[in-house]
Formats: sequence, C-alpha cells, structure tokens
Amino acid sequence: MTIDLNADLGEGCGADEALLDLVSSANVACGWHAGGANAMRECVRWAVEKGVSIGAHPSFNDPEHFGRREMHLPADEIYAGVLYQLGALSAIALAEGGRIAHVKPHGALYNQAARDATIARAIVAAVHDFDPSVAVFALAGSLLVEAAREAGLAAVEEVFADRGYRADGSLVPRSESGALVDDEDLVLARTLAMIRERRVEAIDGRWVSINAQTVCLHGDGPHALAFARRIRAALDEAGIEVRAAGTRAV
Repeated sequence: MTIDLNADLGEGCGADEALLDLVSSANVACGWHAGGANAMRECVRWAVEKGVSIGAHPSFNDPEHFGRREMHLPADEIYAGVLYQLGALSAIALAEGGRIAHVKPHGALYNQAARDATIARAIVAAVHDFDPSVAVFALAGSLLVEAAREAGLAAVEEVFADRGYRADGSLVPRSESGALVDDEDLVLARTLAMIRERRVEAIDGRWVSINAQTVCLHGDGPHALAFARRIRAALDEAGIEVRAAGTRAV
C-alpha cells in the first residue's frame, strides 16, 4: 500500500524545510496569496535537494485574504492567472534543476473549482496548455477531478488530515464550526481510515466514501510539523509506503 503525503509550502509558516523531510510532494505558493520569488526559490531548492516532487499552488490574486475569499471571475481571467503563476514557478524550478510535476489550486480557487465546472475547466485548460504531463491535485470526488480526466490529464484525488468533512464529501468551510481538526490522535486515526478503509467520518457522524491518493497537511497550520511527524511515523510503522504520486519512492 502506498500514499502520497503533501504539504502547502512557501506560506510563511517557518517549518518548510523540516516538512520537506517528511512529505513526498510540495505545493509551493506562487505569490498571489502568499510567498514570492525568494520564498519560491528557497522551497524549490530544498525540494530538489531532498527529492520531493514539486507542485505549483496557484490562487486568486488576493494576498489580503490569503486567497480564501471567493471571487467570481471570467474563465479566461482564471486561465490567464493560473498560467501566469505556473510560468513564474516553472522558471525558478528549471533554474534550480527541478520541474513542476503537479498543480494544486489554493483556497477559494480550489474549493470553487471543486463544485463549479467552468472554473475547473479553466484551471485544467491552463495546466494542459502549460504541460499536459503535469498532474492536477484536486478534492477527491470533485468536479476538478472530472475536468482533469476529461482533458486527458492525470488527476490525483486529495484528502485532508486536518479538515472537517460534510456528508457530501465537501470540506466544511473555515467560517463554520468543525472546519479544522486540531487533535493529533484524531488526525492520525482519520488519516489511517482514509487510506486503509477509503472513508472519513463527516461532522454529522455519517461515513463518507473517499478515494485517498494524496493526503494534505497544511504547511501554515500551527500543528503542521507535529502532525506530519506523527503521521509519517505511523505510516512507516503500518508499512504504508510514502511516495509522490506517479513518481519514484522517497
């Protein structure tokens, strides 16, 4: 049994280098919600050194709200914005001896693409036109998964160790109670259940079927490093191999 373990990096948490010793994929902020050229270069350099798969983490151009405010933009504007951010990170990755292997939208862009086919198709079009060999990380069972596969791209279905779920498989909005899971023991149990049993308990107590191909740990969370250490240790103990989706073992 294998699983990809990813973290959102370049967002100012201060633990990026340490997290890269534990995860197999890194989603690097591209400057529109957090980070910037220096942060991108630093994260990419560490990822290359440690053999961690590099991914772009594009967002709406909304640093004031950390990219978590919903925006309703024309599809061509979303396409251009995603392509712009991919180009910026790609240039840095190439200069550091790496390449972008996947794209994972951030925040509101991610959540809107999960339920809005027009936004999902705009993101997928940008990824496809950038490089059709690049995979798309998307919320398990979402419209972004469907759009990626319809366009012939690899879609990697993502689950969250530290986020609450609704009964329909969507994430509990951060503005609502139950959105974040802070208890380390609970996070660990949920992660193992998602990988082994392909299900997660929703906030109403119902069990939801879920296809866990990559598990996200938020790099900006206060417990991100502690969560990552415990989860990685538990996966190793359980004989679950951690490897970047579609690449060699790490």
